[in-house]
Formats: sequence, C-alpha cells, structure tokens
Amino acid sequence: MWSTTSRPVFRHAIGAVAAVMALATTSGCTVPIDAVAGISVTADGHLLGVMMVCGHHIDGATLYMHSAEVNKTVTVGSWTADRPLTAGLAIWSLESPAAGWTATRHLTPLTAKTTYALYGWTTDNSWSSGNVSFTLADRDRLTPGNVRYDNISGEGDKSEITVPLADFEARACQNT
Repeated sequence: MWSTTSRPVFRHAIGAVAAVMALATTSGCTVPIDAVAGISVTADGHLLGVMMVCGHHIDGATLYMHSAEVNKTVTVGSWTADRPLTAGLAIWSLESPAAGWTATRHLTPLTAKTTYALYGWTTDNSWSSGNVSFTLADRDRLTPGNVRYDNISGEGDKSEITVPLADFEARACQNT
C-alpha cells in the first residue's frame, strides 16, 4: 500500500520536528521573574521571609539547599500565602506560624556551613521571584529592619546586598 504523503512534504515535516527539538534542547525554559525574595530577622533573631512583588503575583515561597547529589535540591521549608501576594511588600516568619501564611513544610533546623536559598513561586508557574542565598553566618549578621537580597545590576551582575527595608522596597523591582 502506498502512502498518500509525498516524500518532500514528509522530509520537510521531519526537518521541522528536528529543528523544534534542537531549539527546545538548547533554550532554557524558565518561569519569568516578577518579584524579589529577601530575608530579615526579628529583634530576637528569628528568620523572616521578605517578598517584594513587582507587578503580578506570587502564591508562596520555598527555602531549599543544594543536595550532595548533582543537580538536586532539598526543601527545608515551604509556605503558601492564604491569598496571592500582589504588587507590594510581604513579610512573614519562617520559623513559626504567620498570619496569612500556611507552612506546607515546616522549617527544618538550619545548619552551619550550608548555603540556603529562598524564592517565590506561583502554583501555575506563571511567575517567580529571584532567590536570595544565605548561610547562618549571613543571617547572624542581619539586624532588624534590614533585608538581605540578591541585587541584579543593570548589566546583569548579581550580588548579595543588605539594605534598610525602605531601600529594599524602593529599589528591589528596578531590575526585574
């Protein structure tokens, strides 16, 4: 039985599929960033999550660390906001129940010499936040009213900085 598809059409279809597959394997698929995650501390040293949503929404946040296994992370805490966070600032306790938040995974004890990262996400993967990396030593250097976050310069350079909360709120969304 003969096929009704001509060879040139079949070749073009195969070529198109191959091109799409090559493009898919070489381009990174990431969730767009429209928020900035940070950390702060209370007067008695308890860890706070700080999220500056720049224009859309964020549904929750996760704190993770890299695993000894290659390309694997381990979640050490996760929180879901009772309502999506919209443009503006949100602050909540990572260590105890916080109004407006549900711990979907309670924070496990943090350990010295481990780097952690906090980021925000949406349940439908439509938006995310940039993450903030820190160690316990970084947390211990924080003072109440200051926020540590990863600042992205206009040239795309990334650096961790600590600024007063008002500066974080004013500047965090400038380069998202």
